[in-house]
Amino acid sequence: MRKRRTKDQIIQLESQIYADLAYDHPQSVRHVFYRMTDPRLPEPVEKTEQGYNQVQSRMTKMRRAGRLPYGWITDATRRGYHTNTFADGGDFITAMCGAYRGDLWQHSGHYVEVWCESRSIAGTIEGLCSELAVSLYPAGGFTSLTLAYQSAEYINDAAQGRPAEVIYIGDYDPAGVLIDRSIESELRRHLKGGIDLNFHRIAVTPEQIREHDLPTKPRKASERRAPEIERTVEAEAMPAYILRQLLRDAVEQFLPPQALDVVKQAEISERAHLEQLGLILQDNSIMDVLDELEGI
Repeated sequence: MRKRRTKDQIIQLESQIYADLAYDHPQSVRHVFYRMTDPRLPEPVEKTEQGYNQVQSRMTKMRRAGRLPYGWITDATRRGYHTNTFADGGDFITAMCGAYRGDLWQHSGHYVEVWCESRSIAGTIEGLCSELAVSLYPAGGFTSLTLAYQSAEYINDAAQGRPAEVIYIGDYDPAGVLIDRSIESELRRHLKGGIDLNFHRIAVTPEQIREHDLPTKPRKASERRAPEIERTVEAEAMPAYILRQLLRDAVEQFLPPQALDVVKQAEISERAHLEQLGLILQDNSIMDVLDELEGI
């Protein structure tokens, strides 16, 4: 059993946690935990449930004491459910202006979506997926038949004859290297004829483990799958900023040049138009609004 940490060791662990998140946020608690298991750190934690609890406990104390910003941590496993209400139609339009997004992919020759093995990884890349307007599916291990079916149905509708590019992030372990194959198989089962599906595993790979010197652990002795894998690596062991850059590169290769910049500029103009419409609705009757619209 590991001895209790001294005060200096606790300060060192908290310093490691803060430095990792200050450089690269947001991250999930689980992502930070795997970063703290790196044996090259001055104060590493055990890659066990006890080690996870230690990191989680320190982060809780740091956040409540004001030493760690709450916004640096993401939690995609728990969400609130809200109902938006509005004073009137004008209030609705004004409030929704910020949510307006142009169709980033309308001139692309590909349909693109992202899958990942865990919800903790989903929380880390959710913001980037939103920026790039691609759907994100956290499988939660071996995915449910329903989730794969729903995704395939969406591809059938959204691809519109274009090749479908599925980008995947998952663990490098005996189960992890089979999960993406299972997802691909289930998607192909429900795709309509004529849709060309291309599956891209961008992390974690043996090459990345060597390139980034990622911390590994032995495979479970009882595990019989994928005997060629001797050392395992969770996707959370990959620095979050590297994961996000890998994902950005993988997605943007399917976009037309400067598509993101062009759409962002168009969105500014469209939002201004919608804001003007919202103000008109708030200040006038419906007949006045119709008259105003003729002049816009």
